[in-house]
Amino acid sequence: MTAPPRPPSRTPPHPPRIAGLLLAAGGGRRLGGRPKALLTHHGRPLVEHAVRALREGGCHTVTVVLGAAAEEVRAMAELTGCSVVGNPDWPSGMGSSLRAGLAALADGEQPADAALVCLVDQPGVGATAVGRVRAAYRSPSSLATADYEGRRGHPVLLGSAHWQGVAEAATGDRGARAYLRNREASLTLVECADIADPADIDTPQDLTRLA
Repeated sequence: MTAPPRPPSRTPPHPPRIAGLLLAAGGGRRLGGRPKALLTHHGRPLVEHAVRALREGGCHTVTVVLGAAAEEVRAMAELTGCSVVGNPDWPSGMGSSLRAGLAALADGEQPADAALVCLVDQPGVGATAVGRVRAAYRSPSSLATADYEGRRGHPVLLGSAHWQGVAEAATGDRGARAYLRNREASLTLVECADIADPADIDTPQDLTRLA
């Protein structure tokens, strides 16, 4: 008796590959020209704390976009294992860093299903918030953002299907804001006010938030 044909084998889907993307190029103009990546927090450069949050929050890789004092940041901060991207156009605003980071991810050897974007000057956004927003991933078409009692902020999850569109819309300091605003219906809001503080370090008065 002839055995029935076996069904074709199917490769099981891989776990989602979420790449952490840290925007750390700012020159700290309102801080007297102190690059934000090098501000000290618990005895180490602020950029290290943001990298740790992305890693401990479940990102499989971390890409860091540097601009102001890039060589000094490379020398002083422990960024082993990170992909470091230079953005010579950093004075034009955060949008240029987002474009540079997404371009690096799109051209990288390790394909990612989504980018999880964080800012270097938000020490109150840690691994728990990263993990919660990361968990909103469903497909390369996913879009999600942290929500703080009605105010949207970072982390922001950008499925890879959106990278080109986000990059085309990112200008000045707006980043992905306009792109997300035009896609309200497909945007997942992830409440994070109970686990994170999205306050930026922008002025000398804000330095009190650093330990």
